[in-house]
Amino acid sequence: MISQIIALSALLAAAHAGLIGGVGLTGAVDLWAPPKYEFAYGVADQKTGDQKQQSEVRVGDVVKGQYSLAEPDGTIRVVKYTSDDVNGFNAIVERIGKAVHPQLIVQKAVAVPVGVGISGVGLGGGLGLGGGIGLGGGIGLGGLGLGKL
Repeated sequence: MISQIIALSALLAAAHAGLIGGVGLTGAVDLWAPPKYEFAYGVADQKTGDQKQQSEVRVGDVVKGQYSLAEPDGTIRVVKYTSDDVNGFNAIVERIGKAVHPQLIVQKAVAVPVGVGISGVGLGGGLGLGGGIGLGGGIGLGGLGLGKL
């Protein structure tokens, strides 16, 4: 049993290494082909305001495409690009529409006056300021004063 497993493992290793040809293949297989693809997509999410789209085509080493998106200022940015081995990456950027920048309304902060009055209760000669209570001759400032301060 072990010898059969070893023989099967050796056979699989040889097939994986390419020492044994594939079954059913006729002729040579070219493992390198020039890249070729094409895609396009778009997003229009009214809830988040996400608006964009893109498309691209590649044939060999030449890539051509464009994308557009909605900018926060209300314009649409459109980018058309090409890329190849001779010219490198080139992009043309265009803005459609007029930019709108909302005016910020700045309100001046108004300080609320804080009243300090002698409204405390003094027991045993105490004095309360700002609602404090003085006991035994203490002074309470906005809180509770105990003892002699």
